[in-house]
Amino acid sequence: MAQMQQNPIPVYLIAGFLEAGKTNFINPMLSGDDFTKEEHTLLIVTEEGEEEYDIEALRKHNVRVAVVEEDEFTTETLQKLDARYQPTQVVVEHNGMWQIVETQDKFPDHWQLYQVVTIVEAPTFNSYAKNMASLMMEKLRLADLIVFNRCTDELAPMLRQRNIKLLNRRAEIYLEFDGERMEEYDDGSVCPFDLSQPVLELSDTDFGFWYTDCMDKPERYEGKTVRFRGMVAQSPKFPRGSFAVGRFAMVCCAQDTAFLGLLCYGPQQKQLKNKDWVEITGTVQIKNLRVLGGEGATISVTGVRRETPPEDTMVYF
Repeated sequence: MAQMQQNPIPVYLIAGFLEAGKTNFINPMLSGDDFTKEEHTLLIVTEEGEEEYDIEALRKHNVRVAVVEEDEFTTETLQKLDARYQPTQVVVEHNGMWQIVETQDKFPDHWQLYQVVTIVEAPTFNSYAKNMASLMMEKLRLADLIVFNRCTDELAPMLRQRNIKLLNRRAEIYLEFDGERMEEYDDGSVCPFDLSQPVLELSDTDFGFWYTDCMDKPERYEGKTVRFRGMVAQSPKFPRGSFAVGRFAMVCCAQDTAFLGLLCYGPQQKQLKNKDWVEITGTVQIKNLRVLGGEGATISVTGVRRETPPEDTMVYF
């Protein structure tokens, strides 16, 4: 008899080193109705710091707490917790000394890692980044949300100078000041790309992030040579001698896509057709054009090479 397929359960993994503030982040999340309403939440605690959970208070929000030591954190243990509590969502307060990838490998098949939140204590960031680099970098690189807590006005410029965006361009990053004030990490001074190289080589996954940053801050890239793969678009509405190269992006859902293309100038325009895939090399120039609705970034093409489409032609954010 075939085994009944179980519904997928989202897992929210809260990462960070001991005393980074994970418990203080999780407590209000599980003590309100926004996250827990109509849910059965299983909170798995893998390390215990100074802050503790009010088990009875959490129970009122349908949250059950299980403390799991390192030697007990196995697929078998997680399956038993799943059968016992039958959660509709799982929150893991992750041990700071564990690798996230290894933790995920132990999830039951129907548990799906939905979001990684990394909590970093701003005053100790440099020390951990220096002495536990691989563990720290994994937590930053895999995060969907990064919060530097206990930040100060003196630490904020240093953290921005480290440019965490180079490690993880898709994550939302915030600086939290004494739990009272929150600032976005990107205050306009943080470039998500390394501009020190003579040519900015954009991978397929980089293109969407670079496109949005370039559209928002074209002056940041003016005069910079870039190289990327994209699909050609031709239109009689484009200025003479120009064509567009870009990618289709999923903005919200599969039915909501948009073409993210940059206007390119070069003699190659006559040899290219709609939907050709090419690798473009060129210099970013700012032009004031009606088709752009004013000033915007364009590419002065220095090289075009025919390319095959990537395995996944869509851009995701």
